Amino acid sequence: MIKNYLRSAWRNIVRHKYISFINIFGLTTGIACCLLILTYILNELSFDRYNANADRTYRVTRIFYTGSGAESLHLSAVAPPFGPLLKSAFPDIQQMTRVYPNGTTILRYKDKLFNEQNGFFADEHFFDVFSVEVTEGDKHTALNDPYNVMLTEKIAHKYFVNEDPINKTIILDNTKHAYKVTGIFKPFPVNAHMHPEILMSFNTLNDTALYGAKQLQTNFGNNAFYTYLLLPPNYNIEKISSQLPAFLNNYVHFPGMPANVKTTTVTKLTLQKLTDIHLMSHLDDEIEENGDIVRIYIFAVIALFILFIACINYMNLSTARSALRAREIGIRKVIGAQRKEIISQFLSESVLITWIALILALLLTCILLPYINDLSGLKLSVSELFRWNILLGILALPFVIGLLSGIYPALFMSSFKPITVLKGILKIGTGSLSFRKVLVVVQFAISIILIIATTVVYQQLHYIQQKSLGFNKDHIITTAYANDLTRQYESFRNDLLNIPGVKEIGRSSRVPSGRLLDESNASVIQNGSLQPLKIDLKCLTTDYGFVPTYGMHMAAGRNFSRDFPTDTANYVLNETAVKMLGWGNDQNAVGKDMLYGTTKGKIIGVVSDFHFESLHQSIVPLIFYMPKQSYYGYISIKISGNNIPATINAIQSTWNKYLPQIPFDYSFLDQKFQQLYNSEQQQGSLFTIFSFIAIFIACLGLFGLSAFTITQRVKEIGVRKVLGASVPQIVAELSKDFLKLVFIAAVIAFPIAWYSMNKWLLDFASRINISWWVFVLAGIAALIIAFVTISFQSVKAANANPVKSLRSE
Repeated sequence: MIKNYLRSAWRNIVRHKYISFINIFGLTTGIACCLLILTYILNELSFDRYNANADRTYRVTRIFYTGSGAESLHLSAVAPPFGPLLKSAFPDIQQMTRVYPNGTTILRYKDKLFNEQNGFFADEHFFDVFSVEVTEGDKHTALNDPYNVMLTEKIAHKYFVNEDPINKTIILDNTKHAYKVTGIFKPFPVNAHMHPEILMSFNTLNDTALYGAKQLQTNFGNNAFYTYLLLPPNYNIEKISSQLPAFLNNYVHFPGMPANVKTTTVTKLTLQKLTDIHLMSHLDDEIEENGDIVRIYIFAVIALFILFIACINYMNLSTARSALRAREIGIRKVIGAQRKEIISQFLSESVLITWIALILALLLTCILLPYINDLSGLKLSVSELFRWNILLGILALPFVIGLLSGIYPALFMSSFKPITVLKGILKIGTGSLSFRKVLVVVQFAISIILIIATTVVYQQLHYIQQKSLGFNKDHIITTAYANDLTRQYESFRNDLLNIPGVKEIGRSSRVPSGRLLDESNASVIQNGSLQPLKIDLKCLTTDYGFVPTYGMHMAAGRNFSRDFPTDTANYVLNETAVKMLGWGNDQNAVGKDMLYGTTKGKIIGVVSDFHFESLHQSIVPLIFYMPKQSYYGYISIKISGNNIPATINAIQSTWNKYLPQIPFDYSFLDQKFQQLYNSEQQQGSLFTIFSFIAIFIACLGLFGLSAFTITQRVKEIGVRKVLGASVPQIVAELSKDFLKLVFIAAVIAFPIAWYSMNKWLLDFASRINISWWVFVLAGIAALIIAFVTISFQSVKAANANPVKSLRSE
């Protein structure tokens, strides 16, 4: 019997090619969209799950509090002593490993010299926690001894080509010590929260020239060590988390802090599950940019909505062609077919159409995924869909979707009375029509919301790109500062300034587009006594060239100068710091005494506020100081916009003259700022794609409903034409009811879109105000799209010969 149902279903599909094509095309589009979103969601949820012990691995994070008890900083890395102390204090911890990023790592072998960006110091237990395959060497001993190094296969081939790299020596960071290659490992998966390519033995840091054993044991201030704990299976993490406050108070006490003040009033440790890092962690110093669980929820809802609308469209189109199959149903009933058999027949047809749509959707997904990756910057793989547990769910889709989308048409058409349909009299109740109207309203409401969301996202991105940052980011190149340059910096600087295209040069501990994470205790000296500040004052080490290089404006006082040797004990504040300190205007701050860290000095100037960090962050109180020793991390070089390649080549030649053992790697500052908003760019691209798809599917639904309605009004249209109605009048009459639905959808969509996008914009400290015309434009666009869709049917009906429609009367 099932075979007969399928054969009959296939014949009906072939017989009604036009309607079948629209049905299959709509379902294919909807399912393909869902599969694409599912691929994205599966990829995001898979991060760090490649680890065999992912479910019982935790990262230690650290929170800092202001004097008022407010959270001021939450770091994903902690100070070096915490790892061993935690392992000692909590016997339940099975293993602990620490990694310390080395920043730009200079690697040299024979005549090959490159800057590598993914170098980390890692201890000997690293591979006990992270499941990465070691192809050469012993993973348990390769990182035991100082000056051992492990490389990825890619890095090893880059330097050694066809040589066996094991036991070869390479020079890192121009140190006196050669590092011995003791292992080769496969690259970390794409879905990992970090991607080390060079692993140096953590024990190397015992060398005082690099860090020092005593510092590793006692320095609770340098929070740069990512610390991971491996716990027993099914372990209750609260056993450790609840004891962390007591642990801090017992083991950590900061110099100068009164004995009766607990450490937990200043700082706190937390444990974060490894598998939560990518989607749920947005801390102040993540190793790499993470995803966002909210985005997962948004796209999951969009996927379910599009799938639901695809099912509704099938219902609309199936009921719209009910008049074409009414006689078939009547004859089946007359010759003895039971209602359940007719229902089974229609459900078989629905499942068969969905199977065809699923096969086409899988092919479409494979074709479109590379383009989606290029457009969004993601690295999605269709292989995510072919994991057995996911594939089983996908293969069940035709039955689920087929039953959901086919059950209403099956019940609806199987209810026809033979005597009525065989006489050609088919009346459809308004209740079912009203149900479909509600669905069209929902379709277009969501479509309008997506149109508004896409517009607002791109408006905010445009605002970010055009907003004045308080300095000029154009034509500035930045490169890592080398301490070897310190003694000859003035000569180096003068040689660079002699290059025609170079305008200014400056040094700093960080460069704009990074995070401001450094701070010390600060006090203002008033009436001969120290008054501790009640605000967090972030610090930036700069030299006299930093402010002019970035074209910053001094609101009061002066910048650091080579003409004033005592400036190494002086400070410059930004305007926000002056305001939060309650000093009134900027000029009042100049000349005040301040103690920052251990250095006492005077405030010599106030720089106008500028956006150092992403526009997601507010401008924070900031202090500049010029250190006596070299505590710089970067050099910034302002160049003219003329003949940039020649200028950069000249800069590189000068660099090689002074630093022949260090490659010259640089980046443009404006590109760094652009990278800060990659997530929003991806979100905007995906919103655009899914907005078009949602609108397209909504139009299919409207097309089905208009076809259904016009079919019921054929005789009315004929009468109107006989009485002299013109084609535009008939089109307007047929269209107005549908356009009312779109108008209602817009009324529903506007407040929802306004609320949702305002909430999204709250993530930006600097943001746009949503303009009224965005809503009007989205509503008009929806009305135009709906009118064009309806016109296909209404114009055809208005031009039909009234004689044919009235012949049966």
